[in-house]
Amino acid sequence: MAGLSGRSAVAIHALAMLANRRGGSLTSAEIAESLDSNPVLVRRVLGRLRDADLVWSTEGRAGGWSLARTPRDITLYDAYAAVEDGQVFSRHAHPPSVACEIGRDIGDLLDVEFRSAERALEEQLGRTTIAGLLERILASGNEPRRH
Repeated sequence: MAGLSGRSAVAIHALAMLANRRGGSLTSAEIAESLDSNPVLVRRVLGRLRDADLVWSTEGRAGGWSLARTPRDITLYDAYAAVEDGQVFSRHAHPPSVACEIGRDIGDLLDVEFRSAERALEEQLGRTTIAGLLERILASGNEPRRH
């Protein structure tokens, strides 16, 4: 099963940081520091966000990354769709036997169930904007937590 990678979480984290910057830019190193991650990984994710017209990049000494749209016009689904490849759910790696009464029909039935689950995921992620998420983050006021 392909499933989700961690790219969605990285993308959403980066978009929230850029939204919090309110029109300013951040370097991939600054974003990577917040993620406790590698700047190369962050640049790859930001490149996909740029390809989806969610962020802009500026090269040079004063360069960095900034939002291409307002935070209220970017949903979590936009970030997910920009960085994830393929379907969340997939069939067996090898088709089951058509001689088996289960194997004969399970693929088509699973396709229906998996597509329904993916639509629910898309709808849920589409309901939350980066602006709304950032508002909740800033309102939480929690002390830093150790993972």
